[in-house]
Amino acid sequence: STIQKQRQELQLLIAELKDRDKELNDMVAVHQRELLAWEDDRQKRLTLAERCNLLNNELNKRNDIIKSLTKRLKFLESQQNDSRATFEYTQQKFKELSQKVTDATVHCQALEEKNQSLHCSVLELSAKTGQLQAREQELLTMLKLKDEVILETTDYIIEFTSKFRKLESALRTAKTEEFSLNEEKQDLKLRLKELTLETNKLKDDLCEKIKENNKQQEEIIHLRQENGCLRNELALIVEKSKRKDQLLQFARSKQARTDTELSSLRQIYVKQQRDLQFLHVNLESSQELRQ
Repeated sequence: STIQKQRQELQLLIAELKDRDKELNDMVAVHQRELLAWEDDRQKRLTLAERCNLLNNELNKRNDIIKSLTKRLKFLESQQNDSRATFEYTQQKFKELSQKVTDATVHCQALEEKNQSLHCSVLELSAKTGQLQAREQELLTMLKLKDEVILETTDYIIEFTSKFRKLESALRTAKTEEFSLNEEKQDLKLRLKELTLETNKLKDDLCEKIKENNKQQEEIIHLRQENGCLRNELALIVEKSKRKDQLLQFARSKQARTDTELSSLRQIYVKQQRDLQFLHVNLESSQELRQ
């Protein structure tokens, strides 16, 4: 009866050992699958790390490009400010030259009016001179006809002669003044032509500066648009890297869970090894008892 009891116990133990062996085999298969999954996760993590390094390198390159574009944008803005200053200086100079041309035109008109008035005065003096010459002829005829009136008219003739000399001197002065005014008028006309040429030249320079300023503004707008596109791409890359970091955190948490489960499985395995050793010891003792 003892042997039968021991046999029944042994059969039960063997059946339990088979169940434990089957469970261990299942656990080993699960462990193998988990190891394969862990290896796959490790490969994915390495791939993600490599891609992250590549994206970091690309991000550094994009940052360098953005820095260079920012420097170029600052240079273009400084150049645009210089162009604006030059443009304002040119406008100021153009206004000054326009004012000078206006003043010269007004002065020329005044000189022309003065010249016209002097010309009228010369014509009046010429008419007076003709009248005086006619009067002198009349007086000479009267002197020839009437010797008696010579003494009476001598003072009158002397007076008119002095007036005539004064008129002649005034006529000479007017002619010299008219000549100087004509020379001044010619000089002013030449100065007006020079100012007109300089004004046209400044207008051409102003048009060129305006064109160059427009080109620079178009280039600045294009660079700002390109900078905005690069910033958008940088934001997308940063968002992708954040998502990859989240995936890495998920993988790390999964790895931690796998490690804890593996450690628990190892503890179970160690406990089962101890139970097997205990069962072997019991089996040996039962065999000894049977013997």
